[in-house]
Amino acid sequence: MKTDLIKISLRQNAFYIPQEWRGTISDKKINETTSVLVANCAKLGYSFSENLLHVVNGMNPLKKLELLELLREVTGVKKNWTPLVKQWDIPTGESFYDHVKTFFANVFQDKKATKLQCGHLIPQHSFPLEKYNGCPFCGTPFEMEKLDWEGGKSKLKVLELWTDSDLKNYMRTLLKSPVALDATQGESLKVLLSKLDLPEDATVGIKETLMLVIDELVAQDKSDQAGVLFKNPNDILRYLWYKHTGFLQIVEPKTIIARMTKNSRNWHTQMDNSDAVKIKSAADLKLKFSRTESKMYANWLNNIQMDIMKQCESMHPKRGIWIRVIRALRLSEYSKRKGFDNLKNLLDVFYNETYEVWQGRVNHFKLRYDEANTFELLKQRPGLFARSLFSCMLWFGKDDTIRHFKEIIEKVPSRLVFTLNMYAENYFDKNTSRSVKPLGGMNKSIPANKLLNLYSDGDLAEMKEAIQGLTLLSIESKLKRQKNDNKTIFIESDLFKIPIAIGDRSESIQDLPEALMGTRFPIEGDKVRLFLQWGEGLPAQHLDMDLSCSVDYGNKSEFCSYSQLKITGCKHSGDIQRIPHKTGTAEYIEIDVNELAKHGAYYVSFTCNAYTNGSLSPNLVVGWMNSKYPMKISSKGVAYDPTAVQHQVRIKKSLKKGMVFGVLDVAAREVIWLEMAFGGQVVQNMGQESVEALLSKLDAKLKIGDLLQLKANCQNLTVIDDKSTADEVYDSKWALNSAAVSQLFLGKDN
Repeated sequence: MKTDLIKISLRQNAFYIPQEWRGTISDKKINETTSVLVANCAKLGYSFSENLLHVVNGMNPLKKLELLELLREVTGVKKNWTPLVKQWDIPTGESFYDHVKTFFANVFQDKKATKLQCGHLIPQHSFPLEKYNGCPFCGTPFEMEKLDWEGGKSKLKVLELWTDSDLKNYMRTLLKSPVALDATQGESLKVLLSKLDLPEDATVGIKETLMLVIDELVAQDKSDQAGVLFKNPNDILRYLWYKHTGFLQIVEPKTIIARMTKNSRNWHTQMDNSDAVKIKSAADLKLKFSRTESKMYANWLNNIQMDIMKQCESMHPKRGIWIRVIRALRLSEYSKRKGFDNLKNLLDVFYNETYEVWQGRVNHFKLRYDEANTFELLKQRPGLFARSLFSCMLWFGKDDTIRHFKEIIEKVPSRLVFTLNMYAENYFDKNTSRSVKPLGGMNKSIPANKLLNLYSDGDLAEMKEAIQGLTLLSIESKLKRQKNDNKTIFIESDLFKIPIAIGDRSESIQDLPEALMGTRFPIEGDKVRLFLQWGEGLPAQHLDMDLSCSVDYGNKSEFCSYSQLKITGCKHSGDIQRIPHKTGTAEYIEIDVNELAKHGAYYVSFTCNAYTNGSLSPNLVVGWMNSKYPMKISSKGVAYDPTAVQHQVRIKKSLKKGMVFGVLDVAAREVIWLEMAFGGQVVQNMGQESVEALLSKLDAKLKIGDLLQLKANCQNLTVIDDKSTADEVYDSKWALNSAAVSQLFLGKDN
């Protein structure tokens, strides 16, 4: 459907108008249906550019209605936004004692208590029932209010016009991206590949993107054409694992099982079903293939042109998975057939292990402190040399390591060169923990390398400077080699706050305009309102998702959550534990920035958790609102205003039990968007040190503005303040396309 393509354009702050939707009207006078459409879109926080407005003006009214309905869907105004507590900005005064009193009232069937629709008895002089839309004891909502989306006074987002050529160019940009696509870009690319023809001149930047292209070719029954794109057996394994698990990276089965099992544990033993989930997830991960699928994979493996020994070596790190795959695909059977000689040789060498593993030789010489042979091997694979550069510097010393690395630095992919420069700041600091995220796991804070203690602070500072100088020299060299006849450049100031997207990919979907992880959103007013919406389309059930926040004062932390609805500077709308039938439900937290600043708060971490068994609910939407003007709360507590939404994300398939989705820097009055997974049912399971480590990691990254300034210096471009006269314009609108940003700095030399 064309609406899928329009959704993709909305993520880039544009409206794609198909050619067949356009009319032939020549009169530029705005007709009545267009005026109504513009007015309704303004209530949702959007306005049209002049070009878009003229094209929309000539469209059929039914198509205009389709555009409006799509925008309503994306902004979420059709969802149920009614919380548990009415006018929740005024505390209900409920306490732990009220819950205890209600528990005993239900055990002993208090006849004077009020019986609610859910069957619970609420004793007198406990919860003020007139202030609730549902049961305050079990968190079941009864009343719902239709969202009044008349719109606030927030600044409108201007939508630009997109044509077929814009969609095709965006698809080319995604295909060429030299860094891994995040979940939003990946979903957009899959839709584009299914709706548009693959450009003949298209080039694919990395393996993960290639898997999406191959999947579409297979869906079109072009498996032979797809097979040509595989360069080694691990490409085939990556595709097979993507189809089996949905992950573009090869996550070990034991990791998936362990994560799903842990997510299903519960504090209440009667609700703990982790043992059953462990058995079920193991069964779900068993490999089963039809004869048609088996033959397709066998043909792909048989046709790979790489040397057999090198194929086996590349398969070795995933040997356990490969053995399972070989059995499930019946490859031994196919290897005996005529024409499958290459497959037969591959299996013979792989099973008999008559091949040598490159990494094993590197480790062998490194442990024996054989510098010459270690570096000789590392120089054969520049990318792996770059990944082990820091540890080699600590093992063999700075000077010798840098000298050998300089010989091959021009062969190192640009994204790795950038990564070295970004991570050197934290790696060579004895007192700084590093944030890492294992495949399929949660973000972790790990201690500094123990070998750092062998060196003085001065030695480590020299190592850091050597890395940064070396990588910046390489970046400058590549920028200088790029041909550029332009004379002037415009760089928007906001770009000096946005880090380039390398290493930290988002796993959630951004249906509204995209933002790079680490983007800082300035606070316009005095209040920030968090929101969580989940359960839309699902039957009524116990599905408890929690919205919480953690306030860091340096020497202490306070938590605002279902267990503490009011703390200094924060108010919660009440804990909903059961979702109503098909409509979904919502929770809010209002944060008073001025009050937190008055009491000396440093940071506020925004979190969401799955309290019930399993991970975060699919299609759960979480984000925050901010407005220069006061945001309203209705009589029933509905507090969602689409025009005030600064940023929001939607959970797709996930192994996350909990997620930090933003951090408010109180002093700077900015919200930093990030995505950090953590385990546990409640916000207290989040480690503040992990958040600080991730913030430090994001802060150490090169900013887009800094790189554009470097580009200007290397290519003799004059930076000017007037974007209308600049030869090259780089603003926030351009930065929305993170794949284009990566392509500019990390793509192949021109």
